[in-house]
Amino acid sequence: MKLLSILLLFISINTFAQSYSAQISKHRDSYMQDFIKESNSPLKEADLKNLHFYDADSSYKVLAIVEPLKNEKVFKMPTYDGTSKEFYRFAKIKFSLNGKDTEMTLYKNVALASNPAYRDLLFLPFTDETNNKETYGGGRYIDLSSKEIIDNKIEVDFNKAYNPYCAYSDGYRCPVPPEENDLSIEIKAGEKLYTGEKKHKR
Repeated sequence: MKLLSILLLFISINTFAQSYSAQISKHRDSYMQDFIKESNSPLKEADLKNLHFYDADSSYKVLAIVEPLKNEKVFKMPTYDGTSKEFYRFAKIKFSLNGKDTEMTLYKNVALASNPAYRDLLFLPFTDETNNKETYGGGRYIDLSSKEIIDNKIEVDFNKAYNPYCAYSDGYRCPVPPEENDLSIEIKAGEKLYTGEKKHKR
């Protein structure tokens, strides 16, 4: 009976891993198709072969505690082209990742917050110890929604971390992740280094 229980547990864990991997694969397919659909995209269909990702790993999907921030002033987040974009700090999030307690900040883009289509969008830019080795040196981004916050908790899936457009081409205003989101751990999840030639936007 004990052996049967172990076998059933193994099967259920294996099934979960397969279904999670399929879910991330579907997300990435949609992500890559968006490059072809977007008129402002730096990549064409022929470039997609140069996009690379870590294997899906559910240990990089965490449930974070959300601590909303009040009366935050608008500040200018620098961008890699030397300009800036206006954001404000929306909330602190706290979670444990690979046994390490971690804290990050969620931001809201001021311009997008006034657009009904993007009113709920939350921005999570970060850098980590894989940058300039396995991932883009300028850090990566995760998009979240304030509607996903339930009982002061939000799911953060680093498998959905993606590169800014600046990883593929110059001529874009990509925010530089603030120092408070510089993680002293390796995030071996999400998008890796682009291996195509960097483009020059005209």
